[in-house]
Amino acid sequence: MTCADYQSDDLRRAAVERKIEIVGEAARGVSQVFRKAHPAIPWRRFVSQRHVLAYEYGDIDDALIWRVATIHVPELIALLTPLVPSPPANP
Repeated sequence: MTCADYQSDDLRRAAVERKIEIVGEAARGVSQVFRKAHPAIPWRRFVSQRHVLAYEYGDIDDALIWRVATIHVPELIALLTPLVPSPPANP
């Protein structure tokens, strides 16, 4: 999918925006101690993007959201993956 495809797909845009909102809300809930222990993670950027999506509808830049979804979210996943504990083997 290209950015132009994304921009012309209302349903996909709404879904991506919602998922980024959820990531931002989760980042907002991370303790300051944990944030300080992991400064490479752009906590504030995701929280700020969530604020724009949730409250400043007229300021949503589809090209920016496309970059967040295709570049910054995969980078975030790579940074967070080592911090997430493995699930238990067999409960």
